[in-house]
Amino acid sequence: MTKAKADIGVYGLGTMGSALALNLAEKGFHVAVTNREVEWIANFVQGAGPLGSQITATDTLDSFVSALKTPRTILFMIPSGAPMDAMIDAVLPLLEDGDTIIDGGNADFNATRRRFDRLSGTGAHFVGMGVSGGEKGARHGPSMMVGGSAHSWQQLKPMAEAIAARFEGDPCVAHLGTDGAGHFVKTVHNGIEYADMQMIAEIYGILRDGAGWNAPRIGALFEEWQSGPLSSYLIEVSAAALQTMDPETDQPMVDVILDRAGQKGTGRWTVIEALKMGQSASAIEAAVGARGWSSEKPTREVAETVLSAGTLPAEVPEGGDLESAFLAARILAHAQGFRVLAAASEEFDWALDMARISEIWRAGCIIRSALLDDFAQAFRDELPEGHLILAPAMVATLAKTIPALRRTVAAGVALGTPLPALSASLAWYDSMRRGRGTANLIQAQRDFFGAHGFERTDQEGKFNVDWPELASENS
Repeated sequence: MTKAKADIGVYGLGTMGSALALNLAEKGFHVAVTNREVEWIANFVQGAGPLGSQITATDTLDSFVSALKTPRTILFMIPSGAPMDAMIDAVLPLLEDGDTIIDGGNADFNATRRRFDRLSGTGAHFVGMGVSGGEKGARHGPSMMVGGSAHSWQQLKPMAEAIAARFEGDPCVAHLGTDGAGHFVKTVHNGIEYADMQMIAEIYGILRDGAGWNAPRIGALFEEWQSGPLSSYLIEVSAAALQTMDPETDQPMVDVILDRAGQKGTGRWTVIEALKMGQSASAIEAAVGARGWSSEKPTREVAETVLSAGTLPAEVPEGGDLESAFLAARILAHAQGFRVLAAASEEFDWALDMARISEIWRAGCIIRSALLDDFAQAFRDELPEGHLILAPAMVATLAKTIPALRRTVAAGVALGTPLPALSASLAWYDSMRRGRGTANLIQAQRDFFGAHGFERTDQEGKFNVDWPELASENS
């Protein structure tokens, strides 16, 4: 008996591709699968167990495409960059009008926009879809951020909503805009993730190095935070990791892990794109920088023996103070991320819905947290200047928690415990809350040495001034 045509094809049976294919099959969809390394295919089907009846295995690109219902929906879970471009070259001649290609990897949104434009006019459609939640999320319910045409979304929507994570019944997936919108939102999600992880690590650091707490004690504190406004997947992960013991040494697992963190580039992309648009996501920048500094382990070991700390007496804040400090910093880091999204939405004409983005991040993704429900509501209400930190609920929360963030950063500075992301968040808050900053002096400096001109507070237009000559300029 010949199997019916498949509802969707999944090309790429690595960790994420396999998990998504099984998720689709479990939700009742017929899935065609294939893989560049064909020997993986049989193992995948065998491991699918009873779900194997929902799967059609193919070993060539031609047979894979032929196994799909038209208009076809094909999800590629392959490395970004050149492999995706090569795959488009190979599959495009096999497609028909209305077929949709989906790139579900962590792609640079600029490349997604280019691929979207390349397929325009061919009859086929290109979708960039950010998928968050890791292997478990992909298997049981990820958060997905979709960018592409309205046609491709209508084709994909029933399947995407069926496999997505749900928050109180609401599927955590949305069509966010055209071309690279989905991949850009996923990039900023990852940037916020960098900041969140770094700030948690900084609080761990000040308790470990400043207060002398061991890892399990810090983990127990984080576990307590899970019952309050800081409840989140990353706090849950951190609490569990800190309380896990190494069976080989009977030491806390984190104490035998090398303090050198890797990165795949999405956090860096967030920073680059923010700066290109004239924004500064300083908490994310600090987190990306801290990962870079962590890689210089030999230098840090030498520096520890020769560089003076110059520390001052200080007390590490209590757990409640640290909880409030992190709450303030987490709000600020998210606000920076949303500001970058708003700038991109205007730059690329995406009309991003910040409330909906907050909602689809409430379950399934790595940065899911209790705060996202509050953010969604803030965006749905009247939002002064479109800025999250000016939402009445955020203003009230920050008023209560900023003093604790000040005390925490002050203690870190005095004790010589690095808090780059927490400090950056506070500095940004202090910059934004001042109606009169110090850029007037910078404008004076620029005009002094470069005649760049400046604006005045009392007159319209652009001005220059004849600044005094300096003795050093004549020597």
